[in-house]
Amino acid sequence: MEPSRQDTNTMAGADFYARLPVFDHFSDLTDPSRYMPVPDDWVLGLSDIVRSTSAIQAGRYKEVNTAAAAVIAAVANKLGTSEFPFVFGGDGASFALPASQSNIARDALSSVAAWVRDAFGFELRIALVPVSEIRAQGHDVRIARFSASPDVSYAMFAGGGLAYAERQMKGGAFAIPPAPSGTLPDLSGLSCRFDEIRPERGVILSLILLPTPEANMGAFNTLINQVLALAEGQEAGRPLPDKGPPLASPFQGFGIEAKTVGTRGLRLRPLVRLAAGRLAAFMIFRTGRSLGGFDPAQYRHQLVENTDFRKFDDGLRMTLDCTPALADRLEVILSEAEKQGIARHGLHRQEAALMTCFVPSPTRADHIHFVDGAMGGYAMAAQALKPAM
Repeated sequence: MEPSRQDTNTMAGADFYARLPVFDHFSDLTDPSRYMPVPDDWVLGLSDIVRSTSAIQAGRYKEVNTAAAAVIAAVANKLGTSEFPFVFGGDGASFALPASQSNIARDALSSVAAWVRDAFGFELRIALVPVSEIRAQGHDVRIARFSASPDVSYAMFAGGGLAYAERQMKGGAFAIPPAPSGTLPDLSGLSCRFDEIRPERGVILSLILLPTPEANMGAFNTLINQVLALAEGQEAGRPLPDKGPPLASPFQGFGIEAKTVGTRGLRLRPLVRLAAGRLAAFMIFRTGRSLGGFDPAQYRHQLVENTDFRKFDDGLRMTLDCTPALADRLEVILSEAEKQGIARHGLHRQEAALMTCFVPSPTRADHIHFVDGAMGGYAMAAQALKPAM
């Protein structure tokens, strides 16, 4: 996925992402012409939960996913829009912004890191990396826009620059310190009000597929197309039923969401308001009746279409509902590709999937939903990947 360099001047500036053409067939992600080079004066914001595997093994995967999605929610609320390039990785998140918005990126990252530390006791590693520095080290950052639905698009990253920046962050470079204790980012719209999603075909599979440093990209793209063809067959599909995920009880996950609204001390008003909102939403979904311009049936349809269950950020990541036989077949195919030096892979099988939602307004159609495996997901798949790395 390494197209020849194109002149960034034609698409430079703050409107770079808005002007990118959108594609709606996910298999087109292997087409180099879909990707445009990010302007040199942009920055990448990155985050990663330290020792996330230990937290997941302790059963805290919902908190891990919420902490990761909080980065995207905080940036979106500061910008006033979710139309910017970002990627959710289960135990971390990354995004790109023009240099003119680097202060927004820095403030969002530092405040979320402080909140994650105060709310969950996690250490959120954060960094801000100039795209020009990435290119100076021989890597590139290219972005494409995939339309998951008519209302929501997600960024796809290629060029190796994002992966390079993540390695630098984990090595301590470009680090940003957390904000002071007690700092609360604006996390309006961040929630997890649906129950775990059980597979219809047998297993929830978290898959990560990365090229090896010496990989022939043509061979890697062929492998991706083979995997996608299997993932779009009869033995696999998105990890959501057509009618959307099952509804959780009104106060399931209440403690996690309460932390997003700042409920320190005896401030009961935010808790009461949140509890009332959750109870009202539960009754609306339970009865299926429209209220105040909100149609629960339409919302569920949009939710399924808008869900981010597959992505490309210098590698393919997917959460699938598939048969055990297909999971076995994928493991054989990817293991063989690894022996041939084409790709590295990580797979993790689970009994359920988990959804984390960012809904700025329930009456708009552009709500965003992140899906991960409910028993470790991408983070555990990455652990399986590490020995090959």
